[in-house]
Amino acid sequence: MSCWQRWRSPSGCIFRQERDSGFPHCRNTARRAFRAMTGEPVFVTGGTGYLGRALIETLLARGYPVHALVRRGSEARLPLGARVAVGDALDAESFAAAIPARASIVHLVGTPHPNPSKAAEFVRVDLGSIRATARAAASAKASHIVYVSVAHPAPVMRAYIAARVEGEALIVATGIAATILRPWYVLGPGHRWPIVLAPLYALLRIIPTTRESAQRLGLVTREQVIASLVRA
Repeated sequence: MSCWQRWRSPSGCIFRQERDSGFPHCRNTARRAFRAMTGEPVFVTGGTGYLGRALIETLLARGYPVHALVRRGSEARLPLGARVAVGDALDAESFAAAIPARASIVHLVGTPHPNPSKAAEFVRVDLGSIRATARAAASAKASHIVYVSVAHPAPVMRAYIAARVEGEALIVATGIAATILRPWYVLGPGHRWPIVLAPLYALLRIIPTTRESAQRLGLVTREQVIASLVRA
């Protein structure tokens, strides 16, 4: 089981960073329960995607008021009970006014099934969307930003990592408290092929020279990521 690194950046942001392939239980259960009871809102971008739908369903089941950004025409893809905010994830002005004051924002927009051939999409979509979300969060006076980045450094997916690292810097620049998760590959429906690498990961974790990289670039499940996002 991994641990979180938690620190305050020079800009005042508070970060908790996932360091390896496991996700720990955070120690803020009482704070989360209070947020749910008092109706503190959560604003989710990427709410119709691989992580977004599952996260929204979980948050709604726990009593959180959830607002979700969605493109026009995709409203029906959101889980029932989410409050719809129609807008363009690449245009802060199209959705900033829909973010409730003091909301926690969970940013999940990204290029589907990322691979090295999609470098241009990483800049346009992944980086462009977090740039817009950072601007919108500052305008709306959001209380917290939660961002799913990616584990790094790594020998592959350099363009993807570069976009996500720049996204982290944009969040820091807002001065808003933030939680950043850095998983490498999230196993789940339609995303299970790396499970065949489990024996290799097990071997690399016991070799001193590869242990740290194997842990940092390990595999996690969608359920683990959703649980960590809720705990954030």
